[in-house]
Amino acid sequence: MAQHNEEKYFERFDAFSRFLHILVIISFISLAITGMIIKFSGIGVFQFVSNLLGGYEVTGFIHRTAAFVTFIYFFLHIGYLIRKSKTRKKTFIQFFKGDNSLIPNKTDLMELIATMKWFFGKGPRPEYGRWTYWEKFDYWAVFWGVAVIGSSGLLLWFPEFFTHLGVPGSLINVATIIHSDEALLAAGFIFSYHFFNTHFRPDKFPMDTVIFTGKVSLEEMKEDRPREYEQLMKDPEMQKKIGEAPSPALVHAARIFGSVALTLGIILVLLIIYSMIFLYQ
Repeated sequence: MAQHNEEKYFERFDAFSRFLHILVIISFISLAITGMIIKFSGIGVFQFVSNLLGGYEVTGFIHRTAAFVTFIYFFLHIGYLIRKSKTRKKTFIQFFKGDNSLIPNKTDLMELIATMKWFFGKGPRPEYGRWTYWEKFDYWAVFWGVAVIGSSGLLLWFPEFFTHLGVPGSLINVATIIHSDEALLAAGFIFSYHFFNTHFRPDKFPMDTVIFTGKVSLEEMKEDRPREYEQLMKDPEMQKKIGEAPSPALVHAARIFGSVALTLGIILVLLIIYSMIFLYQ
């Protein structure tokens, strides 16, 4: 069994997963900023931001480029899952089963209830495993976003193509509403719910860098995810991923990149709130 101390780290995310998450961050923030510029084009502060970017023509180009990156990382991730399922000699469906599955299950419901009790001092902190219920919610929100926001965005991007295929023109108008409102919901969700659960929780504040470095200390893992830690201590194959701490340079770069992303997200939420208040005065 591997020896463990505070200097030993476990690789929770491989390099490819970390690369995809960086694509998610860059594309989503780009989509959110340029999308809100277009949605709130009548608001002075967003007009100012648009001018900083080079005008609405440039804003639209950045938005479409970021959308293209979104489809790229989505299909890369699907391919990654298929490859992993074949490597583990499981069917694609079997890959999503078991304790480490990203499919919501009864355990997630029980942990949600236990977490609510813990918040109010009515019970102990749940012993989370590899994936918590809020992480699964985050994960499947991406699929929802690509399906709803992505498909409606394609209709708006290529309206002539889709109407020639027989799509009613009225559906283009519906797509405009869906794309705009769902994007607003997604931006609010990511820059509040996701930011809090991932970075602003007291035990993670001001930032959790594991998605950038890929590694978490065994001591932190034991405290934060007891079930996964217990599984690690019993699984020689998992123990092969135990190693040294990430380099200081990587941690420093992760903090800089993460801080920029967090700052942009918070500023955008404040601008959205300001714009909503301005519109409904």
